[in-house]
Amino acid sequence: METDYAIIGGGVVGLSVAWGLLRRGRKVTVIDGDDGSFRASRGNFGLVWVQSKGMNQPRYASWSQESAAIWAEFASELRDNTGKTVPLEQKGGYDFHFSEESLDRTVAQYEVLKEKLGGNYPYEVLGHNALRKEEPHIGPKVVGAILHHQDGHANPLKLLMALAADVRRLGGRVLNGKTVTQVDKNDAFRLACSDGTLISSEKLILSAGLGAAKLGPMLGFKAPIRPQRGQVLITEKLPKMINRPSLIARQVDEGGIQIGATNEEVGFNDHVTQPGLSGLAADAIATYPALARAQLVRSWGALRVLSPDGLPIYQESSDMPGAFLVTCHSGITLAAAHARLLPDWLEGTEAAPNLEVFSEARFTVS
Repeated sequence: METDYAIIGGGVVGLSVAWGLLRRGRKVTVIDGDDGSFRASRGNFGLVWVQSKGMNQPRYASWSQESAAIWAEFASELRDNTGKTVPLEQKGGYDFHFSEESLDRTVAQYEVLKEKLGGNYPYEVLGHNALRKEEPHIGPKVVGAILHHQDGHANPLKLLMALAADVRRLGGRVLNGKTVTQVDKNDAFRLACSDGTLISSEKLILSAGLGAAKLGPMLGFKAPIRPQRGQVLITEKLPKMINRPSLIARQVDEGGIQIGATNEEVGFNDHVTQPGLSGLAADAIATYPALARAQLVRSWGALRVLSPDGLPIYQESSDMPGAFLVTCHSGITLAAAHARLLPDWLEGTEAAPNLEVFSEARFTVS
């Protein structure tokens, strides 16, 4: 089985990159794991988010902004191609604060970042009364919020389904239930799967999430990634009560309110816990007291993919040129950039974005 690009990992990151390469006429084979694989794409919070990203690395903020700016066009193309709508709302998002001190401290940090971005960081500060006009259900404990106008949210499962459908429509092969166990390179890359499947490709992209930690060293990458558990709750379908999303809660397109998420360093344990869920519920009720009466219908835990500094990694292997590591924990926010902009970097065109700050060189101890 021969192809131009073999992409290891069939989540949102891998499928977004595959989609972008297929649109350029490349032959692409996506190798997806089995049902036991840890899947960040099926457990994330669905935010298309700029706010607070890149506080220590402005390029991450601008990369997130670039993706957010082209997200609507990306979603529209997927809908037109497949008939599958990817619900997206970009009316801004909130960072809620429960003390004036934390609000003032965050605003000061945002001003520093805004200056580094040449003023392109559109936000405003809403005190409690102004916030209540925007969000009538807000609770008295919320002293204010930062409203960032580049933020929004989407339906991640519908995005995943639309990407998978359009990748196939464009002629991409998606091999499900395959686990890559060995990679070699002579004239071409040769991938061996545990079931005996063999794939030959000119180039290789490792976007296997947490699976990259094992496969990365075979390809000459450090792949210093780790899991972080996020627990999430969702309520019954409710009348509209949240107008804009936040890191605490968002009302999804079907009507339920998604509450989350925890940030826990617990290795590969993706179970839910009573303390974790209780903490999420308490924060949500403090923000929106009416949620105390809502019925919870589902909870789950999923593992994020994090590098040591939390930023994406985009790296071509020096040991095996033509092999690329593409990994991040903001696969939804960056989906449009991965689909529309990253192929130029992979292909080495003049339009390639400058992603040098996201290389693994930043983890080298001098």
